[in-house]
Amino acid sequence: MTIRPATAQDIPAITAIYNEVVANSNAVWTEKQDSEADRLAWMQARQALGYPVLVAVDDTTVLGYGTFGDFRAWPGYRYSVEHSVYIGKDYRGRGLGRLIVEELVTAATALGKHVLIAGIDGSNEASLRLHAQMGFVEVARMPEIGRKFGRWLDLVFMQRMLDAPGAARAD
Repeated sequence: MTIRPATAQDIPAITAIYNEVVANSNAVWTEKQDSEADRLAWMQARQALGYPVLVAVDDTTVLGYGTFGDFRAWPGYRYSVEHSVYIGKDYRGRGLGRLIVEELVTAATALGKHVLIAGIDGSNEASLRLHAQMGFVEVARMPEIGRKFGRWLDLVFMQRMLDAPGAARAD
């Protein structure tokens, strides 16, 4: 298994993984499926900002993917990014999420980011546990802030400091 930057050839698999997650989980709070053109535009927008889109592959099969993007649009947040990781349904529970998050931590650190943020559905115990094991700390829990599948959903924010808390920056 290898983790590498995604290419346009990976878009069909990325789209299939994303759409399965949308259809069957609360990991993405939308019910709208994306087309391959939507996912390609999304990937190109991330890459244009200098942000990684990574895929975990076994030979030529994309098993999962991950990325990060701006946490919020205002300049004061420029050192904080929020990541997302999605694993194909047949490959979950094998440690791929951990490997992708590790690579995203490395990439965010290399870009000079200070905080990596995870926004996680409050009922996603596996993701909450994984992030806690990887040094992320719960910093906020927002009850019933979203809705999907006819249910109110809680949002949990977890963050990991990528350098020393309060580290000096040359703005």
